[in-house]
Amino acid sequence: MEDIAGYLPLLPPILALIMAIWTRNVFWALGGAIWVSETILVGGDPFLGLLNTAERGADVFSSGYSTRVILFCLIIGALIAFMQRSGGVVALVEKLVKARLADTRRKAGFVTALTGSVLFMDTNVSLLSTGIMGRPLFERLNMSRERLAYIIDATCAPVSILVLINGWGAYLLGLLAQEGVANPIPILAATIPLNFYAILTLIGVFATVFSDRTFGPLKQADAAASAVSSHTETRAADTPTGKARYMAVPLAVMVFGTLGLMLWTGEGNMMAGEGAKSILWAVMLACLAAFTLLRLDGWKTDKLIDTGFAGMGELLPAVAVIFLSFALGNSLGALGTGAVVAKMAGAFPVPFLMPALIFVAAGITSFATGTSWGTYGILVPIALPVAIGLDIPLPLALAAVMGGGVFGDHCSPISDTSIIASFASGSDHIAHIRTQLPYALIAAGGATLLYAIAGALMT
Repeated sequence: MEDIAGYLPLLPPILALIMAIWTRNVFWALGGAIWVSETILVGGDPFLGLLNTAERGADVFSSGYSTRVILFCLIIGALIAFMQRSGGVVALVEKLVKARLADTRRKAGFVTALTGSVLFMDTNVSLLSTGIMGRPLFERLNMSRERLAYIIDATCAPVSILVLINGWGAYLLGLLAQEGVANPIPILAATIPLNFYAILTLIGVFATVFSDRTFGPLKQADAAASAVSSHTETRAADTPTGKARYMAVPLAVMVFGTLGLMLWTGEGNMMAGEGAKSILWAVMLACLAAFTLLRLDGWKTDKLIDTGFAGMGELLPAVAVIFLSFALGNSLGALGTGAVVAKMAGAFPVPFLMPALIFVAAGITSFATGTSWGTYGILVPIALPVAIGLDIPLPLALAAVMGGGVFGDHCSPISDTSIIASFASGSDHIAHIRTQLPYALIAAGGATLLYAIAGALMT
């Protein structure tokens, strides 16, 4: 009985996944999982668990990071509304098409993937910027929103975890320092060629873009998008044509503002900058820039305010999902879900397969908790001592944790980055997870094999 009780922390995330797939309603899935988790934490009393569910939700706002993410997701709704309803999006797309930079399916996909690769300083900046820019391009060419969500989701995190001149790198350096690693920078740099999942995922994205071929559920989504071409053309015709600067200027303010603010908050070191603060401030500045441009061009203040609030309202469902995913992640942390997964992985008896097992354990932990950063916090302190004890190179073990965290994020319906990718692209969230899953599993299978080979050669 005690053995069974030891696996209870796995029940809430399993329940969330089953409900999300069965009902296709992520609100019920996340809410139900939080309730079950809190019920377990209070000893099995469902009523007290329900009360604690409300408290867990309120506790989300005790985290500055979580609160900032929720705030900028609301404010980005106002920014999107300003850019769309002013006709700025249509005008900028027209310029890209006339310049022959995004006039074909391959070019549109490449511009979007390249933008996501260049904006490596913050995953949310990458997702939001590429989603805002890519959505009208894809709609114009009758490409599915699910394909856009796959391209931006499978580009931003893999690039961010490879480049590491961002908050990801700073966070991992901090974890290494906490574990007593004297010189963590060379170890972190050595993970780049060993991060097999991130590399394979990027290869898959650009192969999809250049071949213009998809498979599985994503192919079905593409076919459905092509079948509604007349509907897309009607929507485009109904959208007002404004000035390209209505989109270009606010988007530039958001991107370059984030870069500058990360340098400022990091006192000249972008890796030490505060990503959540920087992007919140940058989005506010971008919103102010859009408001000012439109006001100077004759828009009434009341109309601008109404437009901004309407845009926020359109993103409330997505913001609610992000809020619930944060609450569930906190609840699972209190329940010890990640530690249970890590303990299961640590019992494996074959040393040279340990890097592959670490990758799988990180993937499962991230999948179950919906957070790669949380996975790193759980598994890095476990993986490094295991690597030292089994004489596994530290960069190999660390790369396995890093890649596994991104893999789990790509597959999990409760991942905040995947949720943001869904609403930035306008895709149904469960549809995004379902269409991206085959690609993520193929990359993960290849990464697992490569970690097994590397483990045999390097240990």
